[in-house]
Amino acid sequence: MKYLFIKICFFLLVFVSVIFGQDRGSIPEDLLRPRWGESPRYPADMVIGDLGQGKASAAAFSYANTVASALLAKNRGHSSLSGVTELLLDSYLYKLGKVAPTTFRLGGGRIEADGSTSFLIRYIGREYAITGELYVRYLTRQIENEDGEITQTGSWIFDDLLLEEAKSREEEYLDSLRRAEKHRLNYLPYERFY
Repeated sequence: MKYLFIKICFFLLVFVSVIFGQDRGSIPEDLLRPRWGESPRYPADMVIGDLGQGKASAAAFSYANTVASALLAKNRGHSSLSGVTELLLDSYLYKLGKVAPTTFRLGGGRIEADGSTSFLIRYIGREYAITGELYVRYLTRQIENEDGEITQTGSWIFDDLLLEEAKSREEEYLDSLRRAEKHRLNYLPYERFY
């Protein structure tokens, strides 16, 4: 009985020290958690750069995630893909089929000159990956009620997806190392489509 009590006390002591004594080593707390009023930091991908919504709105980022997920799942009937022609959808799925993606990364959102919002995207498979740029657009329309009152509504649509050729993961890694060496001070991980 005495040994059981000692074992329980030892276990509780270790448990409490682990919970309250988590040491982050040499990483300052400012890098782990954003300050008041500071935007959250997202991780960076070695190919497309910073992940997250970037300069785009949260709604655009959310919709782009929905589109990217539907393409990853090859869900032709998804509502976000309803405006895409069968021919275009087949070409997207064909290119993605070469990679056999299991996940995707989305980031670098920005508002384009024509009003659309673009995001850098990278679909990652086991041996291959493919990068590109995903475009979404917010369309507004005016509707006249039975009372003659005009209201304005809008919705997001999938505009376009530009994909490069698939590369092996090793080739992507070597390319990112070469770019890092070339642009040590001015590192631009991925060039956008124009």
